[in-house]
Amino acid sequence: MPLELRHLRYLLAVAEHGSFTRAAEELHISQPTLSQQIRQLERTVDAQLLDRTGRAVRLTDAGTAFVPYARRALQDLAAAERAVVDVADLSRGSLRLAMTPTFTAYLLGPLAAEIHARHPGIRLNVKEMTQGGLESALLADDVDLGIAFHGSHLPGIAATGLFTETLGLVVGPAHPHSGRTEPLPVSELAPLPLALLGSGFATRAHIDAYLHQYRVEPPIAVEADSISALTEIVRRTGLATVLPDALTHGHTGLHPVPLAPALPARTVVLLRRESAYESAASRAFAALARQWAGA
Repeated sequence: MPLELRHLRYLLAVAEHGSFTRAAEELHISQPTLSQQIRQLERTVDAQLLDRTGRAVRLTDAGTAFVPYARRALQDLAAAERAVVDVADLSRGSLRLAMTPTFTAYLLGPLAAEIHARHPGIRLNVKEMTQGGLESALLADDVDLGIAFHGSHLPGIAATGLFTETLGLVVGPAHPHSGRTEPLPVSELAPLPLALLGSGFATRAHIDAYLHQYRVEPPIAVEADSISALTEIVRRTGLATVLPDALTHGHTGLHPVPLAPALPARTVVLLRRESAYESAASRAFAALARQWAGA
């Protein structure tokens, strides 16, 4: 019997769940049918791919060797399907984009507006996630492009520099430093209650490293999982935060206060999977991002 694509999907589901029962539920087929299909696959490749003797179903050595090729075949098929509907004149198409949270606050709007104005037929799907999750999603072919920070990237991820992001203290109208223009010495942060992103975010790690370098431990009054929550809190309270300077441009109620020494700048990069099919929509968005960064 020839190998079929559904056999690969079934095997990957069982391997992921370690259970025929849970895999069958996810695939919406009966467990006997799933077992029969896996047996057919094993007969086709003439090897036992799953060890069914323990409490959990595990891959055999042959299965472990087979699975990466099965996963890659399904990824390539998905890319082929997208290539078929990809139109070079950009009259239609789709783009799956992921960003780390700070960029959705000031970068997503201008880029989405620009690509919609130039190519209204392109459907944009945007996800917000941590940098580690973003790179994993690229490798799994769950997204086409990502915008994050330059650093030590996972193998198979290609990075193109876009622009340099600077961060500083941001306060609202009720804060004592609202209206201040001269740099604030970092030592004076010590008594200031802050509202910051949670510890799982790259921006928070960057801020923590800066504070640790200068041995300053300001009280953390609020931790939030979104930039919009932080900006609302700062705008309506006497708390301060540390955010990209770009967030304060044209934003009434937010006032940037430079720090001395300044926080280290970060390089913003466009990420993609090295071997991924690059659609016309991906190429157009990448070009727009570079133009925006240059401006």
